[in-house]
Amino acid sequence: MPTSLKNRVFNYIPPAMIAAVLLFWAFGPKALLENSWTLVAVSPVITVTILLLEWVNERHAGWRMNKQEFFTDLFYNILIATVIAWTVQLVAENPLTAAKASLGITTAWAKNLPWILQVVLVIVVHEFGQYWMHRLMHNSTPFWLTHAPHHHITQLNAGKGAVGNPIELVLISLSAVVLFDLDKTAVFAAFGAQSVITVFAHANVRADPPIWYSFFFTTIQHHSLHHSVEYESTRCNYGNALILLDRIFGTYRDGESAVVGQDDRKRLTIWEQTLFPFQPMIDKYKACRHASGEVPASGSTGLGDAAANQARETVGGAAAA
Repeated sequence: MPTSLKNRVFNYIPPAMIAAVLLFWAFGPKALLENSWTLVAVSPVITVTILLLEWVNERHAGWRMNKQEFFTDLFYNILIATVIAWTVQLVAENPLTAAKASLGITTAWAKNLPWILQVVLVIVVHEFGQYWMHRLMHNSTPFWLTHAPHHHITQLNAGKGAVGNPIELVLISLSAVVLFDLDKTAVFAAFGAQSVITVFAHANVRADPPIWYSFFFTTIQHHSLHHSVEYESTRCNYGNALILLDRIFGTYRDGESAVVGQDDRKRLTIWEQTLFPFQPMIDKYKACRHASGEVPASGSTGLGDAAANQARETVGGAAAA
């Protein structure tokens, strides 16, 4: 079936938005670029813009936004922009910056690079770390228990990239970018471009970018397959923004999935997502107390067994990754 004009236009919106972000940080008014609120506003503007596009040209009716999903996504997007960001700065970025200063490490060569190459450097460094952290999460029991809640989402939308257990959100946000001396606008441009890519990769938007885009950058096709209900199908396409890393390291798989989730597509509440990494221990503790007669039997959430079973499968299949 021939692609409609509307769909052809939408296919070019992701690269066009990346270009707009880069042009803004490269040539925007100095007063605006130096305003601390500008960086705070860019990410929400990107997410809201793409969320609105879901209403104009949705990909799957089953992923249509509703009130419950909207407020859950809103909670996590606020969480990652505040508590998670502050935590990462406290436990990782500040110590790395201090260590760099005390050791006298300088990377003047990085700041002397052309601006666009600084942007590329930030994206590659940041994505390289995220790729290996993401891959570790699918191949190590403790890390999978933090990441599994993100795979319990049962639909994909523009704000879903921020949904997950707080421990995972901290781990996936760690980066070595602070070790490089760079133009701040290049760093912000890189993060803005990554935001466009990753939000589209989670969005319910019918947009299939050109082949040159999907060769380098993660798309909804790649990432929906990663969110498949079959656990083994999730162990591919780890690149959050750079699918190129999957092509290089042998974890790329072609395909797409319209059905996403884990554990019979059980949707977790915010509280269940928060407790998920600890649920096997909680259930084991309750079982021990019940066996010793300390407490009467009580209903289990079932999450403990599910989490433990998935964790065992992860370890059992780690060698194949």
